[in-house]
Amino acid sequence: MADVLAHLDKLDYKQFVIGFACVVYGFEQYLNYRQYKRYLMPKRPSELADIVTEDDFKKAQSYSLDKARFGFVEGLYKQTETVLMLHYDALPKIWDFAGELLFKIAGYGTDYEILHSLVFITLFTLISTVTSLPFSLYSTFVVEEKHGFNKQTLGLFFADILKSQLIMVVLMFPFMSAFIWVIKSTGERFYLYVWLFAMVFQLFIITVYPTYIQPLFNKLTPMEDGELRSQIEALAARIEFPLKKLYVIDGSKRSGHSNAYFYGFGKNKHIVLYDTLIEHSNNDEICAVLAHELGHWKMGHTLKLLAVNQVYLLSIFWLFSFFIYNKQLYHDFGFNTMPTLIGFLLFQFIYSPIESVIGFLQHVYQRKNEYEADAYALKLGYASTLRSALIKLSVKNLGGFNVDPWYSAWNHSHPSLVERLKAIGVKPTSDKPIVVEDKKDL
Repeated sequence: MADVLAHLDKLDYKQFVIGFACVVYGFEQYLNYRQYKRYLMPKRPSELADIVTEDDFKKAQSYSLDKARFGFVEGLYKQTETVLMLHYDALPKIWDFAGELLFKIAGYGTDYEILHSLVFITLFTLISTVTSLPFSLYSTFVVEEKHGFNKQTLGLFFADILKSQLIMVVLMFPFMSAFIWVIKSTGERFYLYVWLFAMVFQLFIITVYPTYIQPLFNKLTPMEDGELRSQIEALAARIEFPLKKLYVIDGSKRSGHSNAYFYGFGKNKHIVLYDTLIEHSNNDEICAVLAHELGHWKMGHTLKLLAVNQVYLLSIFWLFSFFIYNKQLYHDFGFNTMPTLIGFLLFQFIYSPIESVIGFLQHVYQRKNEYEADAYALKLGYASTLRSALIKLSVKNLGGFNVDPWYSAWNHSHPSLVERLKAIGVKPTSDKPIVVEDKKDL
C-alpha cells in the first residue's frame, strides 16, 4: 500500500479527478447515444410484436426520447459544473465562507470543526438544491407532465423539498457530527468504529423510514378486506413469509408510475402496494409481482446485498484511513487545512475509478438476483401471470422496450423486459400484444 500511495502522490490529484471525470462522462455519453439511436427507431421490432402494441411502443419511444434529450442537457450541465467547481477551487472558497459565517453569527472560530463542517454542508446543499431546481422542475412539470405521469402541484413539489431539507437537519446533522467526532477521537483504526456507527445508523434509518419519514410524503392505508387481500395473505402463508401488515400507498398523489415492495426485520414484515399498480393489474398479476418480490426475501437477496454493502463500506473507510492525513491531497484541491469532512469528500473524488467498477459489478449481481426472483415466482405457479404483469408494468410506465445491451448493462440493476421474458421462457397465449386498461375505466 505504501508503494501505491507513493506513486499516487506523484500525481496532481485535482487534475487526475477532473481527467477521469471527463473520461467517464465521455464513455457514458457514448452509451447514452447508443441507446438514443434505439429510441429513434420508428417501427416496433419483430421481437416485440406479441408484447406491446404499435401505439404503446410509439408512446414509450416518445417518452424515452424526451427523457434522453433532457438527460443530455442535464448531464452536460452537471459535468461542466463539476469541472468548473474543481478547477476554480469552489470547495475551499465555500469552506472559508462557512468559517466566516460561523464566526459572524455565533462567534465560533475554526477550532470548532464540527460546527464549521455543518455550516459547510448547509451551504453546499443549498447551492446544489438551487442549481438542480430548474432541471427538477422541467423534468416533473414538462417531461413527466407531457406523458401523463406527473400528478404533483407546484405547492406539493416545493413542500417536498422543504420536508427533505428539514429531515436532513434532524437526521443528517447529528449523524455528520457523530461521524466526524468518531473519526477524530478513535485513533488510527477509526475506520472500524466509524463503520460500526454507520452500520447502526443505516439500520436505524431502515427501521424508522417507513413509520416516521415516508408518511410525511405519502399516505399508507391498510388494505381493505377482500379477495386481493385474501390472495396475498394466502401467498405469504404458503411460503412462510411473516406478513404483519398490508398497505396501499397513494403513489398516484405524485406520479402515475407503479411499484410494490416489502420492508421490516425478523417476523415484522410489511407489504406495500402502489394504488397505481392495483388500478391496472388483476389480482393474479399483483400476486405474481409480489411472488417476485418475496422471492428476493426467500432467497436471502436482501440480507446478502446488505452484507455485501457493509463489507464494501468497511473497505471504503479503511482506504480512507490512508488518505485522511495526506497533505498533498488537500493542497492539490486548494485547501490550507485538513478538515475531516473535506478529507472524506476529496477521497470520494479520487476513489471514483474504483467506484465505477464496483457499481457495474453490483449491477451484474443485482441482475442475477432479478432473474432468480423471477424463477422463484415461476416455481410458485405464476408463469403466464408474471409475464402479463411485467408487460403491463412496462406499458403503464412507458418503459424502454427497445434497449441497447451495453447501455442496459452499465446503467440498469434490472434486466430489460425482453431479457426477462426470454429467461422466463413462457410463450404468449395469443399472438396479439397485451392491452392495459385501468379498472376505473372498465
